[in-house]
Amino acid sequence: MSAKPYNGHHCWTCWNVSLWIGNDEDLYTEALRHKREAKTLGIATRRFLAGLPKCTPDGARYTFKGVHDALAGLE
Repeated sequence: MSAKPYNGHHCWTCWNVSLWIGNDEDLYTEALRHKREAKTLGIATRRFLAGLPKCTPDGARYTFKGVHDALAGLE
């Protein structure tokens, strides 16, 4: 298995989305709320994704995979 080229992330988009969710206080707080309140990570991802804009300020699309991976890494 080869190393993931974007600091452990699948692609630039997933890495960028994870950076924004993990480092923007409002996004982080909202992501944690969704993760705590949902029965599954998939449900939390869909609910959180529904309230996000199409893209990060850097232009990366908020995709299901990117948001799901970011939520999975939050504690």
